[in-house]
This record gives sequence, C-alpha cells and structure tokens, in this order.
Amino acid sequence: MDSHRPAVVLAPDSFKGSLAAPDVCTAWTEGLQRVWPHADIRARPMADGGEGTLAAVLAAVGDQGSRSQLRVRGAGNETTSAAWGLLEQPQGRVAVIESAQVVGITDAAGMRVPVNDRSTRGVGELIRAVLDSGVRRFMIGLGGSSTNDGGAGMLSALGLVLLDANGGTVAPTPAGLAALAAVDATSIDPRLRETDVTIMSDVSNPLCGPRGATAIFGPQKGVTERDRDDVDRTLARFASLAEAALGRPVAQLPGAGAAGGLGFALQLVGGRFASGARVVAGLIGLDEALHGADWAITGEGRTDAQTLLGKAPFIVAEAATRAGVHVSLLSGALDAKALPELGARFAGCFALPDAPMTLAECMANAPSALANRVEQMARLFAASRR
Repeated sequence: MDSHRPAVVLAPDSFKGSLAAPDVCTAWTEGLQRVWPHADIRARPMADGGEGTLAAVLAAVGDQGSRSQLRVRGAGNETTSAAWGLLEQPQGRVAVIESAQVVGITDAAGMRVPVNDRSTRGVGELIRAVLDSGVRRFMIGLGGSSTNDGGAGMLSALGLVLLDANGGTVAPTPAGLAALAAVDATSIDPRLRETDVTIMSDVSNPLCGPRGATAIFGPQKGVTERDRDDVDRTLARFASLAEAALGRPVAQLPGAGAAGGLGFALQLVGGRFASGARVVAGLIGLDEALHGADWAITGEGRTDAQTLLGKAPFIVAEAATRAGVHVSLLSGALDAKALPELGARFAGCFALPDAPMTLAECMANAPSALANRVEQMARLFAASRR
C-alpha cells in the first residue's frame, strides 16, 4: 500500500432519516482526506432495494442514467411527486422504481392515514406510466413502505378488479379487502406479459402467517395486536382469489411479504425476486472498484444480527472478502449482542457517537461525526500498515 495514496472503497447504505448513501460517502471522504490528502477514494454508495436505492444507482451510473418525477397517489390517496430512474444499458432501457418514493414510511402525509386505509395504488400508477413510455424492463426496489395491502392497490391500478358479494368494487386497502368476494383479472394490463421485472429486496418472508408481512412488519406501520390476525386472514383470502385469477401460486414464496405484500403482487405478475443489495452491487460495479483496493468501509443507520441475512453491509463484506480486501464497518448504531458475529465479518465495527448524545443529536450532526470517526479509523489503519 502506498501510504500517501491508498485505494479505499466507500460502500455504505443510507443512514435512514439522516443521510443518503452518497452523502455518507462525501462525509467519509472528508475524514479520509485529513489523513491521506491524495487517497484514491472509490465511492460506491450502496442500497438494498429500500429507501436510497434510486439515489445510489443514479449516482453510480452517472450520465448513463436520468431521473424523472411523476405525480401519483401516495399511501393515503393524496397526490405526491415520485421520482424514478431510467438507465441506458447495452441491452436496452431499464426503469428503476423505489417503492418508498411512493408509499414510504417516512412520508408524514401517508402515515397520518390509518394503515388499514393505505394503498399501493400509486406504485401501480407509476408502473403504468412507465409502460406507456415504452419501457419493458424494470428494477423495482421494495423496503421502507408504510402499506400492508398485499399489493392490491398496485394490482388494481394495473387492471385487477376487486369485487364484493354484490358485484360492487371494493377499495384496495386492508379495510376494503375485508369485503372481498371475487377477483377479476380479465382487464389486467396485457403489457405485463412482455415485461421483465426484477424485484429488489432483502426480505425473504412469505405473505401471510407467523413470519408474514402483517405479523413481522405490520406493527411498525401501525397494525395493532388486536387487528393483526384479522388483517392477516384478509390478505390470505385476497391472495387465494388473486392467485386463482392469475394462475400463479406465489404467496408462500420468499419475499412475498416484502413491502406489506408488494413482493407478492409483483411475483404474481411475473416478477423475479433477487437480493436487492446484490443487484445494486452489480449495477454500481462494486467488484471492479474493490480490485486492487487496500481497504473498504461500509455501514448503515443501525447494524444488528439482521444485517448478516443479506443487507447491504453484508454484501459488501462478501465482495471484499472475495477480493482479498479488509473491510470495516461504521454505522450509526451497533447492537452489542451481535458484535461477536459481526466481528467475524468485519475488520473492526464502529458506531457513530463519540460522546453521550440523543438519537436526534446523532442525526443532526451526522456529517461531521462521520468525518471525525472515519478519520480516526484511517489513522488506526495507517498505523497498522507501517
């Protein structure tokens, strides 16, 4: 390693609610340059399909990608402006959609509406508009959603008709689906049959049951313990009718429970599930960046044992190990109980606070704190190589 110009790969996920992954890279770069002013810094902001995926992909592809905005309905049926990306690739154009842009759990307007009245309809509206533009290849990131409708809203925007016992239409929300008696798929958008959809997520849960969307992720979206079983049964009935109408049994497949069931709905129309972090790693050229590097740093807002199930820092660690590159972890917070497992994967695990402070203070001071912390990590790394 050239002590004056080491090659360092920066591949963080976003620090949710605080900094996007490209901004984390900027803060880390500032800290590293205090130690190595001329370092070869290779910024590869990561994501796993959830919040920040679109920003990470567009930052990596540069002028091979473009960002657009579209007015669609948010989770609470209000009109919102959702961003999406278009990649120009050798095999053709690819649309990148981040469901959190439409129904994100950080959207205050959507979260003010009770979870049983929220819908993914806007995600379907966005897909339909992109289909109208002629695109037939999609990468759709799931994660960070506020909805728990089994993807019924998305499917209804794409032509699926939901009917009650009297033949009237029902709302594509958990509350509306309680009256569901039949599903008519004859008007589903025919262009979906010629569309290739890669679903990006780090969630492997099925749609329903004790490990399903409602049981595991529902509480953080507002599903109460009192309503949990009723909502789960409602989604199970919807899934059974929708599967029969479209001829695909997918509710028990890994990832069907992602984003409150959007994973189910997208697989129902032919989407293929993939590790979001691995897809993003391929798009941003992570393996190429690690070639010949001296060190890599990754991290996320909070790291615990779940990270080792396929979240972005784990995927970075895998790639760095293959390349023979030491990789360290710097996250906003660390679960101390997970440190023995994390230590087997990372050359040092570090958390953001350098003094007692509240979560709000950590988030407000994240750029300077990250720069300071990574500076000290770099000094330790440099000393170990002398």
